[in-house]
Amino acid sequence: MKIARIETFLAPPRWMFVRVETDEGVVGWGEPVVEGRAEPVRAAVEVLAEHLVGQDPLRIEDHWQVMTKGGFYRGGPVLSSAVAGLDQALWDIKGKTYGQPVHQLLGGPVRERIRAYAWVGGDEPSEVRDAVTAQVEAGFTAVKMNASGRMTPLATREEVRACLLRAETAREVLGDERDFALDFHGRVSPANARRLLPLLAEYAPLFVEEPVLSEHMHAVPDLVNASNIPIALGERLFTRREFLAPLQAGVAVVQPDISHAGGISELRRIAALAEMYGAHIAPHCPLGPVALAASLQVAFTTPNFLIQEQSIGIHYNKDAELLDYVADREPFRFVGGSLLRTERPGLGVDIDEAAVRAADTKGHSWRNPVWRYEDGSFAEW
Repeated sequence: MKIARIETFLAPPRWMFVRVETDEGVVGWGEPVVEGRAEPVRAAVEVLAEHLVGQDPLRIEDHWQVMTKGGFYRGGPVLSSAVAGLDQALWDIKGKTYGQPVHQLLGGPVRERIRAYAWVGGDEPSEVRDAVTAQVEAGFTAVKMNASGRMTPLATREEVRACLLRAETAREVLGDERDFALDFHGRVSPANARRLLPLLAEYAPLFVEEPVLSEHMHAVPDLVNASNIPIALGERLFTRREFLAPLQAGVAVVQPDISHAGGISELRRIAALAEMYGAHIAPHCPLGPVALAASLQVAFTTPNFLIQEQSIGIHYNKDAELLDYVADREPFRFVGGSLLRTERPGLGVDIDEAAVRAADTKGHSWRNPVWRYEDGSFAEW
């Protein structure tokens, strides 16, 4: 069996799919994208396809090594995301070839269901109560929200109170038996993070995500020691080597994204590294159905898995929803806030190819907002 053709499709709201077809008719799907930078990732997939077309799709590890190391320059979000989507598609092909779900090929399941959380926005504190209530009524046992909107480098008392109000409101709605996580989204300076973490402790968040930007990794040890709230990060890290420093600093949860961090092959290695440090994995995944399906395959076979992000109903989904691109929605049916394990082969998702091809005729050019402070200078989004 050889790889015969590789195609990419831009699909609203901000996703990209890759379709890998073999000369025996087996098709694998992946999701290579950097949100807001889909076009350069598409070009990178086209370059990597030069290596893959004509090759045996089942030699996944060898292809991963060549794609990540075969060029003189390595790494970065664009290349790593292109590799990630192609890696997902190759695992999909392998599972379909052997008639097995990918989690069986990775050693077999260690759990029967995957707990997931729902996004509730949080940029505006006034929206929190209704949004959290809606997800509780939908059966979710955990939610995540942004801890703030735009925040000045040294926060005012009003900004601090607004952050605490979000946490207080979420806890009131959820009670003690459900969880919420707060995403600082890199919007919060190290000084603000040190100030906020002890104040948030009484509301017992499941974790605080990305308390500082990845380039401020030197600040992480102080933040870990500043509060008893578990610290999570990793959506802007792409290799197991990049996860070593935060794990050594004591983060409790790592959040690699299966569409950015080298795909299934690298995600499972990151999880194994985290296990050595007593940390858990909560895969980042505010993307489409293939990315979610691939994340679930790793989660089912990962002992130190914590909780799964998913994008159904997320505030970024303006022109399409995750379920718009699947022919069978059953694998994405939530039961008590969890997704159940299935034995469907490959990634376990049945992509509606006609819908994907139709979406590509429209495409998208999604870009994240650019925020500014009142004086006109750049602010983190």
